[in-house]
Amino acid sequence: MGIIAKPLGLLLTGVYNVVDNYGIALIIFTIVVRVCMIPLYTKQIKTSAAMAHMQPKIQEIQQRYAKNPELMQQKISEVYAEANYNPMSGCLPMLIQMPIIMGLFALLRNPMLYVNSESMVMAVHESFLWVSDLSQPDSWILPIAAGLTQYFSFTTQTATMDQSSAGMMNSMKYFFPVMIFLMGRSFPAGLSLYWFVGTLVTIAQNFLLRGYKDKLKNGEVDTKKKKSGKNKTKK
Repeated sequence: MGIIAKPLGLLLTGVYNVVDNYGIALIIFTIVVRVCMIPLYTKQIKTSAAMAHMQPKIQEIQQRYAKNPELMQQKISEVYAEANYNPMSGCLPMLIQMPIIMGLFALLRNPMLYVNSESMVMAVHESFLWVSDLSQPDSWILPIAAGLTQYFSFTTQTATMDQSSAGMMNSMKYFFPVMIFLMGRSFPAGLSLYWFVGTLVTIAQNFLLRGYKDKLKNGEVDTKKKKSGKNKTKK
C-alpha cells in the first residue's frame, strides 16, 4: 500500500503546511480525496440506474423462462447487449476504490511511514476539538459519529435503488455502521475523523445527485444526448 499511501502522504503534508492544523488538514484532505473519486462514484450511479431500468424486462424473462435456465440466461444477455451493459461494470468502481481506501487507512494509521516531513512528526499528535491526541483512539464521540453517518449514507443510497440491490444494501445497513464504530474505538482518532467527514461528503453527493439518478433510471439522460446528437448531424 506504500505506492498509494506515499503520494497521499505528500498531499496531506502539503495541506498541513498551508493550514498549520492537523485536524483541519485531515478534513480538507478528506474532501479533496472524495472529490477526486466523484467520477468513480458517478460510474456506480450510472451502473445502478441502468440495472434498475432493465429490471422489469429481466423479471419478465425470469418468469417466462423459469423452466429453461439456459434460454433465460441467453435472453438476459440479449437485454444486456441491447443496453450496452456489462454486469461486471458495477464492480469496477469499487475495485478501483479499494486500493485508494486501503492506502488511506495505511497512511492515517501510520502516517510517519509515508510522510518525510519534520513538521508532521509532531503534527500527528496534535489535539483537535475534544480529542487530545489525533494519533490515539477516541473512545466514543468520533466512532459514534462515523457509525451514524455510515448508517444515513446507506439509507440515502437504498432510497433510490431497485428492490434487489436495495435488499443487499439493507442487510449491510446495520452491520457495517456497527463495524465502523468498533473499528473507530481502536483506530487513531484521525482515521475516525477521515471516515466521518468522508461519509458526510458521500451523503451530500447522494442528495445532490438524487435528481440525476432519477433521470438515469427513466432513461431521460440518454434520450437527451441522442437528440442533441441528431440535431448536430442535421446541422
